[in-house]
Amino acid sequence: MRTSTRTLTRRGMLGLGARAVAAVGLAGCGTGSHAASDGPHPAGGSGKPSSSGGDEAPAKPIGDGSTSYTGKQPHQPDAPVPLEPGQTPPQFVVFSWDGAGEVGNGLFPRFLDLAQEHGAHMTFFLSGLYLLPESKKRLYDPPNNPRGASDIGYLTDGHIKDTLANVRRAWLDGHEIGTHFNGHFCGGGGTVGNWTPAQWRSEIDQAKSFVKEWRTNTGWTDLPALPFDYDKELVGGRTPCLLGQDNLLPTARELGWRYDASSPGGRQVWPAKKDGIWDLPLQQIPFPGHSFEVLSMDYNILANQSVNSTKAPAHNYPGWREQATNAYISGFERAYETNRAPFFIGNHFEEWNGGIYMDAVENVIEHIAKEKEKGEDIRLVSFRQFTDWLDVQEPEVLAKLRSVEVGQRPPGGWNAFLRNVGAGSSTSTGNAA
Repeated sequence: MRTSTRTLTRRGMLGLGARAVAAVGLAGCGTGSHAASDGPHPAGGSGKPSSSGGDEAPAKPIGDGSTSYTGKQPHQPDAPVPLEPGQTPPQFVVFSWDGAGEVGNGLFPRFLDLAQEHGAHMTFFLSGLYLLPESKKRLYDPPNNPRGASDIGYLTDGHIKDTLANVRRAWLDGHEIGTHFNGHFCGGGGTVGNWTPAQWRSEIDQAKSFVKEWRTNTGWTDLPALPFDYDKELVGGRTPCLLGQDNLLPTARELGWRYDASSPGGRQVWPAKKDGIWDLPLQQIPFPGHSFEVLSMDYNILANQSVNSTKAPAHNYPGWREQATNAYISGFERAYETNRAPFFIGNHFEEWNGGIYMDAVENVIEHIAKEKEKGEDIRLVSFRQFTDWLDVQEPEVLAKLRSVEVGQRPPGGWNAFLRNVGAGSSTSTGNAA
């Protein structure tokens, strides 16, 4: 399949409810298309996570009590181990969510319930501003933009409380809380694509402070603390509109981050490190009915179907829902049946075009879960959990995996291909660099 890639930039309106309207930047691929992006099992889920408000250890408050240390995160997979010589690699699938705010549409708990049902873990890239009341917006000083400005809307107090409850549950269910930063600036002179490493540091520090100081900023002292230390929890993020990664990475490395999920237009191959950090991009996947490929995110599919309209005529919805579902399934099956490259899907808690993209994601999770139930080594994990697995693999094993191209099978099959590399082999040299 031929793939051509181009990048678009605009300010797109995301339906986040009456008072929370977000902006999205576009970056995607296609020939004659409108393409966009926003931009339990060992080492992948062990048993079904449960909604466990009572499982945590006694909390040790941190700072003003907005966050707390509650011990090791519950419902984590077994410690990852290196591949054995000749072993077929697992098929990893990561579902991730940009913004991760609950705005009254019930999508956050819907997918927490679905993950619980299927023993899946996910990554939630929380926008820090979603925990900051609009009345305190001048606490936010965005780089190259006026104080208090934001291209996503501030949430209502009720929606902030709902977001806190769902973020708390997500972590207790074993999911990862990353960051989508704050103001989501995708266009004009203040775009995140122009920020310096120092400006990214300011943005990150502020995003963390809004999570770590929500009690101070809201005055709500009767709500339970978030059950994690965000300084330790935060090890990766995704930039708005998939812009600005080059200048983000030096700061991310300085902060000890382990991965970044901001690259646009990645191919379905095994990942490598960039500037010392795992580069885990959204990927180009087959787009049924077209000669070009589409980025593996809900908004990219929308942009190709309805030219960026989030409320297109409803008669299109059944066909578009099926097309979106089949695009994701095609991406999964291409990896699963060939090079076993990890499959990354990005989403938003949005009801664009009648909610068809949320239905498509649910359909795909159900499809993958059925394959997993057959006993196949398929692991629905967070980015952090996948990074844990990468970090214990031998460098030569990962190099071999990276040599298998998109849609290709390893020469001679996995047993022959990896027979002389892996744990305990004579070429073993230690952990991946």
